[in-house]
Parts: sequence; structure tokens; C-alpha cells
Amino acid sequence: MNRNYGMISLVILVFFVISFLTNIIGPLIPDIIQSFQLSRAMTGLLPFAFFIAYGVTSIPAGMVLEKYREKKVMLFAFVMAFSGALLFSIFPSYTVVLFSLFMIGVGMAILQVAINPLLRVSGGEEHFAFYSILAQLAFGLASFLSPQVYSYLVSEIDGGKTENAMITLFSSIVPEGLSWVSLYWVFSVVCVAMIVVIAFVKFPKVELKEDEKSGGVDTYKTLFSNKTVWLFFVAIFCYVGLEQGIANWISEFLQTYHGVDPRVGGANAVSSFWGLLTVGCLLGLFLVKIIDSRRVLILFSTLCFISLGLAFFGSKSIALFAFPACGFFASVMWSIIFSLALNSMKEHHGSFSGILCSGIIGGAIMPLIVGILADAFGLKGGMLFLFFPLGYILSIGFWARPLVQNATISRKSKDEHTAPIENDAISIN
Repeated sequence: MNRNYGMISLVILVFFVISFLTNIIGPLIPDIIQSFQLSRAMTGLLPFAFFIAYGVTSIPAGMVLEKYREKKVMLFAFVMAFSGALLFSIFPSYTVVLFSLFMIGVGMAILQVAINPLLRVSGGEEHFAFYSILAQLAFGLASFLSPQVYSYLVSEIDGGKTENAMITLFSSIVPEGLSWVSLYWVFSVVCVAMIVVIAFVKFPKVELKEDEKSGGVDTYKTLFSNKTVWLFFVAIFCYVGLEQGIANWISEFLQTYHGVDPRVGGANAVSSFWGLLTVGCLLGLFLVKIIDSRRVLILFSTLCFISLGLAFFGSKSIALFAFPACGFFASVMWSIIFSLALNSMKEHHGSFSGILCSGIIGGAIMPLIVGILADAFGLKGGMLFLFFPLGYILSIGFWARPLVQNATISRKSKDEHTAPIENDAISIN
């Protein structure tokens, strides 16, 4: 089939915007704590408000997508995100930011459901894996850039001496002492731009494959009665919780224990975390071609254990290196866990994917738990809790029994001399 390069570019741009809006919470946390005089438990409600939206939206969004199709659903998603960003830009307060983050989270969850089938149709099934990788690279690039944009804006606005028209405008509309709120004005503008672009783009007709459709009530009853479904739901819950639990508290940890300026050193550390997570994805693609994915998961989880321990108990220079390294070692976890999960089920992959995506609420729960524990035992004591979800992720490499294993070079060579085994599960290529 002919590839629609314009639509491919749009989908990759949407991935970039999703990440740009999603992964900025961590660098902002020290500023938010100072601006609104929050406890760490109250601070933990910030990622909770955002990621809980995934838990309540992912499955219904799949059903709505089948009825209203991609263009209308994506427009609605960006209208929600714009409304949330603009609301907080105009009325910056702790209560409003919680509601704002939930609205943005709803929009991002809806977009996540809509864009993967769109990318498959636009790029062609045979090229889907390649374009998915490009999309993930765009996602990682945005996570790397957004802390840099934050650092630039607050430094320029608080510096007070600039001839930059944009900085002058932001200085006039953000409240004194809340220069970081300017980032939400940027988010508002970005969402408006995306609404305009999507409104004028002609979308291809997307026929959802069986493994992309949401099933009925009976399908979900069947899945929820399956032990494997719950084991992998917890796995996704733990991964996103670990990822966000680290990223959201890096800057505050470095400021608290090592006196690192959160607007420069802290923001750079978070930026490097996401940057190395993106680089690690590329290495992971190579490793799963030569090694069983479960062994890769065990290796990277073990190294993440070591790196996280060094970040907690090492010196300032070690922590500045070890926290970003955690991003590198966490890079393969999502894709391996998700593929092991789908390869462990014979049918209902679309509905199962929706359940797995609901596990993203781990990003809501884990940072909140860290915040609550931090108020009682100190931030380091609270962050030690992250070893528990990491331990669960490590265990997956030992108990996972996929119906179809990832295709490695050595396995492919052996398969050429053996008869193929019939199986309905999705394989990893």
C-alpha cells in the first residue's frame, strides 16, 4: 500500500507533544512545593491527578474511538488538554493544578489510544515496527527537551533583563514568583496549534484489526478471571510507577540532599534521565535480536537496582550520574513487559492491551506513596519504596512463560531446520 507520509509525520508529532506535556512534572516539583508550600504527600497528588486519568479513560476511549473515529477523538483530546493548560495558566493555584493535570491526562490518554492504529494504516503494517520506533524516539526527544525549555523560561523571566518579545510577554502575564507557570502558557499554545493542524488534515479510513478492537463485557469478564492478565497488569503498574517515581522526585532529591539547583542541575538530571531512556531503547532493540527478552529484562533490572542504590547512597557526583543511568536501564522494560504479556495470551489482544494501558495508573500511585512515606521517613526513605516495584519487574524474567518467544538470530537459525509450530499469539519481531 502507499504510505501517507504526511499522516505519519502528524502521528510522530503527536507522540512528541504527548511526551512534552506529560514528563515535565518532575522538574517542576521543587518550584511547586516552594510556590504553594506543599508537603511531599500533597506534592505526590500532582502525578496522581495526571496518571489516574489513564486508569479511568483508556478502556472507554477505545470504545469511543470505534464510534467517532480518529479525527474527532483527537480534536476532543487536544481541546481537553488546552482547557486544562489554559485554566491553570489563568488561575495558578494548587487546587486548580490538580484539576488541570487531570484534564491534560484525559487528553493524553485518549491520544495514546487513537494514534497507534492510525500509524499502522498510514505507514503500512509491514513498516509499523519501524515507524513505532521513530515515534518512541520523538517521545524521548520531547521528554529530554521539555526540562530544558522550563530551565530557559524561568532563568530568562527571573533574570529580568531581556529584549526577547516572548519572554517579555510571559513576564507580564505570569504572577510574580511563579515564572514556571509560563510553561503552561506554552502548553496552551502548542495545543491550539495541534487543534488547527488536525482540523485541516484529511485522515485516512482506519479499519481496526481484531486485536485493536475493544471487546464487550463478556470479554473483559473472561480476561479479569485470568491470573496472567492480573500478573501483567501489575507489571505495567510497577513499571510506570517506577519510571515516574524516579523521574518526578529526582530534582527534589538532588536539591534536598546535595544542594543542586532544581532549575538548572535538577532539570538537567531529569532531562538526561529521559534522554538516556531513549538511547537505551535503541540498544534494547539490538539485544532482543540476540538474547531472550526475559534475560534482557533480568540484566537491565539488576543494573537498575545497582544504579538506584548508588543514586540514593552515593555522593553528589555519583547521584548526578546514577539517576540518569536508571533511565537507561529502565528503557527496555515497557516494551519487553508489554510484548511478553501479549505473547502470553492466545486471543483478545485488543481488550488485553486496554487493560494493560490502564496499568499506567501506577504512575499515579507510586509517586504518591513516595510522597506520603517521605513526610514520615524523609525523601530518601520514601524513595526506597521504589525497590519493591523494581523487584517485581525483575521477577518477571523468571516467571513469564510466553506462548511465543521473541525471535533471536540463533532461534531463527534453528527454526529454519524445524517445522513451524502453530500459535495464535503475537510474536515479537
